[in-house]
Order: sequence, then C-alpha cells, then structure tokens
Amino acid sequence: MGRLARLSRQPVIGPVARNVMGYMVNREAAKVAAHFTSYIQPTIAKVQHEKNEAYNIRHQVYCQELKFEPEKKDGLEVDAFDGHSIHCLMRHKKSGQAMGTLRVVTPQEEHQLLPMEVFCSDFIDDGKMNPSRFEREEICEISRLAVPACFRRRRADKFEGAATGAINIENYSEDEMRCMPFIAIGLYLGAASIAVHRDIHHAFAMMEPRLARSMRFVGIDFEQIGEARDYHGLRAPYYISLDRLNEGLKPGLSKLYHCVSDQLCEAVTEHQL
Repeated sequence: MGRLARLSRQPVIGPVARNVMGYMVNREAAKVAAHFTSYIQPTIAKVQHEKNEAYNIRHQVYCQELKFEPEKKDGLEVDAFDGHSIHCLMRHKKSGQAMGTLRVVTPQEEHQLLPMEVFCSDFIDDGKMNPSRFEREEICEISRLAVPACFRRRRADKFEGAATGAINIENYSEDEMRCMPFIAIGLYLGAASIAVHRDIHHAFAMMEPRLARSMRFVGIDFEQIGEARDYHGLRAPYYISLDRLNEGLKPGLSKLYHCVSDQLCEAVTEHQL
C-alpha cells in the first residue's frame, strides 16, 4: 500500500488530528506534482512542425508497432479528424523531445463528426449519451493516445496496452504515484484540461476496457455506453461529463491535474484565437 493511501485510511481523532493528517496527505500529493513538473512539460501543438511530432509518434505506435494503420512514407499518421482537433504533447524538459501525444477532437460545425460517430456509431446503445444528442461545440472525443517505445523502458511498463496508455494496475498500489507512467497520466489530465478550458461538457472515447479501468484507477471514471466489440482489438464506447470528471479525481491526481492545467491554459486559449 502506498504512503498516501496509508495516510488517508488511518483513523483520526478530533479536528487537530484531521488537520495534521490532511496536511500530510496534501504534502505527499504536492511531491507527486513537483516530481512530474521537474521532468515533463505539457504543451499544445500549435504550429505544423509540432503537429508533425505528434503525427510521427502516432505513426511509430499505430502503424509500425501495433499495425493498426498502414505505414506511410513520410512517417506521419494523419486523418480527416486532425483538422478539428487539439493535439497535446508531453515533452522531456531537458532535451525538448516529445514523449507522448493525444488529441482531443473538437467539432464546431454540424458536418464535423467524432471518429466514433463515423466508424462505431452502431456500438453505442445508450441513447441518452449519444454524441448526436448534444450541440457540436459541447462535445469532444479523446483519441490517438500514443507513447513511443523509447519511453516505455521500465519493466513495469512493458506489457500489452502500454503503447496506448493503459496502466498495469497489478504493479501499482493505488497511491504509489511515483511508480506510475507519468507520460500517459499527464496526457489523460491534459485532455481533461483542454475540455475544461474549451468549456466542453461531454467527452467520449473508444477504448479498450483495460484502458477504461486504468483511467478509473486514477479517478477519471468513464461510463461505458455500449458493448465491447472487435475494432483494432476489443474496444467499447465510453462517456464522461465535465462534472463527473471534476468530482472523481483523487487528491494526488487533483494536484497534478492543476499543474498540467496551469501550463496548458495559455496554449489552449491561443489555440482558440
């Protein structure tokens, strides 16, 4: 059991003990956030060469490693949804190298659909949560999360699903944050931050149930809205509201979320201009 978990589960007696315990939990959470920000810089790809970095990482993972898409001569994995997407990158601070990417598809016009609406609309069996029921500017889809193999060198991260962000829950106690794959966690929280800054209330994703469990593990509790079927492996449609996201984050991740959000705020605002 991680130290933060032990602290949060110990019995407390009276307001003084509660204050001391709260201080210790917050201090541990602050260390987690500081550890992340020491090494990793969240950013938005605003110009073409930055977007190409994201597309190249996606090519490494989705075309070369997983073989989900055909390899391209230019080494860039691009599709029709990228034109109305915000691309998040995690950079290694010392070298500036891109360590992972994720996009948030943000339709603004009626003809701009989410990827799941185009390829997987028949997967969705919950009519209330169908993207078509909301205004275009109120919805987004989180997709194309990719972490290249060179940043998954640890033994704990070498398992099926790590390339697209899943966490091997068996290797981590709930609050042992320093043992978690910070790149993937940062990308999840970057997507959440983008949605908040853009005032997007409804987020969707097509993902493996294993990835959904990973996200729930850190407090991002997506609701499954259709059965899992074979689509580049076993995948199902998921939904989360902005309110549900804000309520679900655990203390350590909440502090980390605010660190990521603060760094992305200006970049997301500029992307809107």
